Amino acid sequence: MVAGLVVLAAVVWLVFAGRKKVEAPTNTVLPLAAYAANLPLSQLAMSESTSLAGGKSTFVDGHIKNTGGQTVTGVTVQVIFRNDEAMPPQVETAPLMLIRTREPYVDTQMVSVAPLKAGDEREFRLIFESIPTNWNYQMPEVHVVRVDTK
Repeated sequence: MVAGLVVLAAVVWLVFAGRKKVEAPTNTVLPLAAYAANLPLSQLAMSESTSLAGGKSTFVDGHIKNTGGQTVTGVTVQVIFRNDEAMPPQVETAPLMLIRTREPYVDTQMVSVAPLKAGDEREFRLIFESIPTNWNYQMPEVHVVRVDTK
């Protein structure tokens, strides 16, 4: 009887431990962060790179400026890749990565490593490994959806 209770408890634990938290659908566009108006994004440009293994990366580079009065320690953006079909766009949510160096290659770092003080300006790069085949190849929309400040 005790062994049966142990087995039953283990099964109940496995059932509850196996449940995952329900997340928002990946194509859900989030509202802009309250501090987003103080972080204008400009000079957006796209490029692509192909690896030796045949993989393709798409880059969105740009410029960010902190026009507000707080120090920014983290930025999360949503990038919306639209299509010309009657299908919902692909929405990618990613941390904004600041460009640390350009030579001998472009190296990026989290905003928390080099926070944006009031008035600071920096270049950034977003990297995407999989873009939908029905994407219209136009510049995607980039929205600031979360800002961490101190």
